Amino acid sequence: MHKASIAFTLGLAAITSGCRTTSTRHEAPTIVSTAAPTATAIASAEQALSQSSDLPPVTTAPHDLPATKLVSFHQDSEPGEPIAPPAVPSPVQPAGAWSLSELEQMALQNNPAMAEAVARVNAAHGNWVQVGLAPNPVLGYSGQQLGSGGLATQTGMYVGQEFVTGHKLSLNREVAAWEIQKAERDLDAFRLRVLTDVRIGYYDVLIAQRRRELAMELVQIAERGEQSAEALFKGQEVSQADPLRARVEADTARIVLQNSINQHIEAWRRLTAVLGMPEMQIQPVHGEIKAEDINLQWDETLANLMQESPELAAALANVEAAHWAVQRAYAEVIPNIEVQAIIQDDRGTRGTDGNLQVTLPLPLWNRNQGGIQQAHAEAAAANRAADKLSMDLQARLAVAFQRYESARNQVDQYARPGGILENAQRSLELIRVGYEADEFSVLDLLSAQRTYFQTNLAYLDSQRELWISATEIRGLMLQGSLSK
Repeated sequence: MHKASIAFTLGLAAITSGCRTTSTRHEAPTIVSTAAPTATAIASAEQALSQSSDLPPVTTAPHDLPATKLVSFHQDSEPGEPIAPPAVPSPVQPAGAWSLSELEQMALQNNPAMAEAVARVNAAHGNWVQVGLAPNPVLGYSGQQLGSGGLATQTGMYVGQEFVTGHKLSLNREVAAWEIQKAERDLDAFRLRVLTDVRIGYYDVLIAQRRRELAMELVQIAERGEQSAEALFKGQEVSQADPLRARVEADTARIVLQNSINQHIEAWRRLTAVLGMPEMQIQPVHGEIKAEDINLQWDETLANLMQESPELAAALANVEAAHWAVQRAYAEVIPNIEVQAIIQDDRGTRGTDGNLQVTLPLPLWNRNQGGIQQAHAEAAAANRAADKLSMDLQARLAVAFQRYESARNQVDQYARPGGILENAQRSLELIRVGYEADEFSVLDLLSAQRTYFQTNLAYLDSQRELWISATEIRGLMLQGSLSK
C-alpha cells in the first residue's frame, strides 16, 4: 500500500511537472529563437536544408532582405495584440466637394478588403497561440477482473500525459510566427491596393468632371456655329447646306455631352464601390492635375519597388516559414513520450495497488521520410515563388513605366507654350472670325471645332494615363482591392 502510494505520487508529480514545462523554451544546438531572426537561426535552418540538393541554402538573414519591417516573436511570449477591425461609420453627405485625403480615409474605414485582411491577421495570431499548446492530461477509470464476483476485482483511477519532445511546439510557433508576418504584409498590401484604387477612382472622377465641362463647352461652340450659319443663310450669304451641317454638328455635340455625363456617373459609382459606400449620391471632387508634379526615374523606381513591396515581403516571410517547417519535419521523427499512472483498489489482496506506465514509439519504419521530402520541396517552391514574384514585379513595372513615359511626353507636347492645345484654340478663333467674314466655309469651321474638341479630349486622356500609371507605380504595382 505504501509503495503503491509512493509510485502514484511520483507519477502524478512527473505529469504535473510536464504540464508546466512542455510549452516552455528548450534550448538545443540546432534550435535558436531570439527576439529577431538572427544569422545563427538561419544557419541552423541551412544545415537541415542543405541535405536536399534541390533546395539552395539561405545566404542572407531576414533583416538583409526587402522584408526589413518584419516583426519577430519570442517563443515564450505572446504575440502582439490582434488588430481590431476598422469601424464602419454612417455615411455622411458633405456640403462641399470631396478631397483625395477625405476619400482615402473613408476607404480605409469602409472597404471590406481591409476588414478581411485584418481578420486574417487575427486568425494567424490565434494559430500561433494554438500550435504551441501542450496536449491536455487524460483522466480515466480502470476496472479489471470485473466478473470475479468481487473476489479479485481491481478498480481505480488513472491519469496520463503526453510529453511533446524534439522542441516540436517551439518549432510550431516559429512557423506560425512567420505566418503572422506574411498575414501582416498581406494587410499592408491590401492597404496599398485600397489607396491605389481610391486614387485612380478619384482621378477618373476628376477627369470625368473636366470632360463633362469640355463637352458643355463644345455644345456652346457648336450652337454658336449653328447660329452663325443660320444668320448667314438668312442673309443669303451661304446656302441652306451650311446651317444643316452646323445643326448636325450641334446635335453630335449634345450626344457627346450626354455620353460624358454617363461616364461621370460611372466613374463615381466605381469610386463609391471602392470606398465601401455605394449608396453615396454623386458629389464633386476638387483637386488639380499638374504634370510637373510627377517625375519618375526607372532605376530609382525599380529599386524602391524591390525594397518596399509588401508582396515581396510576404513571399519572403513565406520562405522563412517554409524553412522552419523543414526543421519541424525533422523533429517529427523524435517520438513523444506518454506517461500513465494508476492507483486502484485490489479486492483480491484487500489493499491498494499502483502502476506507472511509460510508452515510447520506436521510429523503425516510419521516420517521416515523406514529410521531410515534402517540407524540402515546399521550401524550394517558396524560394522559387519569391524569385518569380520579383521578376513579375519588374515586368509589371516595365509596362506601367512605358505608359507613364508615353503619357508624360504627350502631356508635355499638348500643354507646352505654342503646343497643340494653344494652336488648336487659336485656329478655331481665327476660322470662326473668318467664317463670319465669309473667308472660310462652314466645313472649315466644323473641322476646326472638331479638332479643338478632339485635341482637348486627347489631352485629358493623356493626363489620365499619366496620373493613373504614376499612381500604380507609386502604389508598388498594387491595385484591385475588391477583386483579390
